[in-house]
Amino acid sequence: MNILIIGSGGREYAIGLRLTQDSQKHNLFFAPGNGATSNLGQNVDIKDFNELAKFALNSKIELTIVGPENALSDGVVDIFKANNLNIFGPTKSAARLESSKAYMKEFLAKNGIRTAKFINTNSYEEAAKFIDSLGDIVVVKADGLCAGKGVIIAKSKDEAKKAAKDMLSGKSFGEAGSRVVIEEFLDGFELSFFAICDGSNFVSLPVAQDHKRLLDGDEGPNTGGMGAYAPSPLADENLIKRVQKEIIEPTLKGMQDENAPFCGVLFVGLMVVNGVPYVLEFNVRFGDPECEVLMPLIKGELGEILRGAALGKLNKFDLDDGYAVGVVLASKDYPYKSSPLAKIAVDNIPQNSHIAYAGVSLKDGELYASGGRVLVAIGKGGSVKEARDRAYDLAKNIKFDGMQYRKDIGYQAL
Repeated sequence: MNILIIGSGGREYAIGLRLTQDSQKHNLFFAPGNGATSNLGQNVDIKDFNELAKFALNSKIELTIVGPENALSDGVVDIFKANNLNIFGPTKSAARLESSKAYMKEFLAKNGIRTAKFINTNSYEEAAKFIDSLGDIVVVKADGLCAGKGVIIAKSKDEAKKAAKDMLSGKSFGEAGSRVVIEEFLDGFELSFFAICDGSNFVSLPVAQDHKRLLDGDEGPNTGGMGAYAPSPLADENLIKRVQKEIIEPTLKGMQDENAPFCGVLFVGLMVVNGVPYVLEFNVRFGDPECEVLMPLIKGELGEILRGAALGKLNKFDLDDGYAVGVVLASKDYPYKSSPLAKIAVDNIPQNSHIAYAGVSLKDGELYASGGRVLVAIGKGGSVKEARDRAYDLAKNIKFDGMQYRKDIGYQAL
C-alpha cells in the first residue's frame, strides 16, 4: 500500500516504523518528516494541504494518516476527502473536540459526560467571580491549541486570576487565549485512554500514562511529555469498561448527533477520582510520547486496521499482552529555548528495544539532535519493570551533547 503520514515528530516516526513491520510491504511517504524518517520512506516537502492532496492523487496514495493536531484543526481531512482520498483522522468540525476547549466542555455537559465543574468565558470579571466560588487550587485553560502548554494549575485564587487575565489580554498565548475555561481542580490520578474510531464503532488501546514535567518526581516546568508507559496497572477492567460505556460510546453518539461523526484516534485525558473517571480533555490524535509505546502493543496489520477505520469499516484486532516504556531524550535547553545542533551517537541497541526519532536532522549522512524532544528510547517486556529497564539500557547507549532525560519514567506503576 502507498501510505502518506503527515507530521514530523516521534509519533509519526513510530507509526512509520510500525508499518514497516506489517507483512504486506508498504511504500511510505512523510510530509514533511524528519531527518530519520527518510530511512523508512520518502520525505515530501509540501506544506500546502491542497498541493499535498494533488501529490497524494498523483502518487496513488491509498491511505493518509494524520499525526499532529494543527493539521486536523486546519481541515486537512476535509481537503483530502473532497479529493476522494482515503484519510484517517477527524474532520475540522470533529477536531473541535481538541481545537476548542470551550466547545469540548459544552459538548460534555450536553451529553451528560462527567467532567470538572467549569465556566468558559471571554470576560475577566466573569472568570474572577467563578474563581472565587472554587477551592484554593484552580485550573485555567486557554481555549485554543497551545501545543500542550495552555493549561495552568494555579495554587491560589490570586494566581488563577492573574493567569486568566494574562490569557484574555493575549499576553500568554495570543489568540488561543481569547477565551478561557476555568475549572475546579480534581484530585486523583491521570490516565491517557485511546480508542481507534470509525465514526460509530471503536477499539480501545492499552491505557497509557504520560509524564509531563521535565524533572524526576514530577518537578519542573510542563513539557510536551518526557516519557510514557502502557498498559497502566492503575486501569483495571472495571475502570476500562466504565470509560468505554460512560465516555467513548456517548461521545461517538454525540458527534453523530452534531453531524460530525468522529473517525480517527480519540484520546481521552482522564482524571480518576476515587475510582470514578472524569474527562479532563479530549485530543483527536495519538499523544506523543504515548504513541511510541502504543505502537509495539498493536498486533496485526496496522495499515489495514487504519484503512478500515478510515472507510468506516473498523475490524476488531488483538493487542499484545506485554508492556512498553518510552523515555524521551531531550536537548540541552528544552523546554526553554532552542539548542545548538549536536551529533547523535548510538553505541548499541539492546534486544527488545528501539528508537523513535523526533527532533533530528540529517547532515552528511549523520543524524543530529536539532532541538526539543530529540528521540524516544523504547523498551518492551513482560512487566513494566522489565520494559523500563530495557528502555533505560537503550538510553545509556545513546549520546549527544547536552542530552537530558528523566530517570523515573513508570514510577507510578512501580
